[in-house]
Amino acid sequence: MISTKDFRNGLKIEIDGKPYEIVEFQHFKPGKGGAFVRTKLRNMFTGRITDQTFRSGEKVKKPDMATKEMQYLYKDGEDYVLMDLESYEQMNVAADVIATAGGFLKEGETNKALLYNGEVIGIELPASVILEVTQTDPGVQGDRVSNATKPATLETGLGINVPLFINEGDKIKVDTRSSEYLGREK
Repeated sequence: MISTKDFRNGLKIEIDGKPYEIVEFQHFKPGKGGAFVRTKLRNMFTGRITDQTFRSGEKVKKPDMATKEMQYLYKDGEDYVLMDLESYEQMNVAADVIATAGGFLKEGETNKALLYNGEVIGIELPASVILEVTQTDPGVQGDRVSNATKPATLETGLGINVPLFINEGDKIKVDTRSSEYLGREK
């Protein structure tokens, strides 16, 4: 059990059998009455943010969560197939569970999967990944306006905007949180 005095951003708790992550919290001590804690919680299944108030000292359950190294094998229709590196067991994970992380997963790459009661509920990505540009229009001579960009498709199928000097076959660094171009890799 986790007490409200142990709350911090990023802490995972369980309410009504569902895992939540604390996005924001604030302790309040009104002039009269008992203290309480206001929180903003993100449902780890749906991603929805909800407000919840707890009495000070109240205890909540800690969810049965774990992270496990898993390898992304391939996409099977709408599902992503991941393999547990310890038991070599393969599991299909729905695209809505992977969400935006799917655009950064390369076949054969290993990432940390977030498991709740033995089921994958998300993928923890590094802050940035290196991906190859598979399709983009060539930069036209004379198109040299500062910060000019053009659309590009990466090897995972993700579409982002890149500077005009980026060509097909270039490897670029992409921010996984904002899907923005960070730089060219050699």
